[in-house]
Amino acid sequence: MSVPARARASSPPMLIGWRERVGLPDIGLPLVEAKIDTGARTSALHATRITEFDKDGAAWVRFHIPHAGKLHARNCEAPLVEFRSIKNTSGVGQDRHVILTSLVIGERRWRIEISLTDRASMKMPLILGRTAFRRRGILVDAGKSYLAGPPTGTTVRKPRARRASSKGTGK
Repeated sequence: MSVPARARASSPPMLIGWRERVGLPDIGLPLVEAKIDTGARTSALHATRITEFDKDGAAWVRFHIPHAGKLHARNCEAPLVEFRSIKNTSGVGQDRHVILTSLVIGERRWRIEISLTDRASMKMPLILGRTAFRRRGILVDAGKSYLAGPPTGTTVRKPRARRASSKGTGK
């Protein structure tokens, strides 16, 4: 008799803190400080100089990240999912560009939607709302920080030097 999928043993939930170091490797950000805010519905990344452009017939967005964790400022590009109204921290609707990108927390990786907005007055460049964690088996300990460890697999690796071949050298 087979066991229903829901009854099968699943992996234990991942525990994260109210702030974490995460990666957004698709847009070139291997390490970003993020505030985990289950009271916020959507996620938002601090970005300036946001412009739309066409790339191979699809809508894309180009934006500048003035500070990205401990990284230098950088310019990024991503496919545009949509332009939508999102309530800010004061409950006022703002029209924002929304992108879809990979999020890495600890050893886990999945795709999330992130809105682009000016968060210069905020302490952290990235806020991760509850929809980023929905159905991901993640619990948030609001009293602790940096429980997930650094994001894995997000750093740019330098190519290793090739060994000199002994072929044809008589060795």
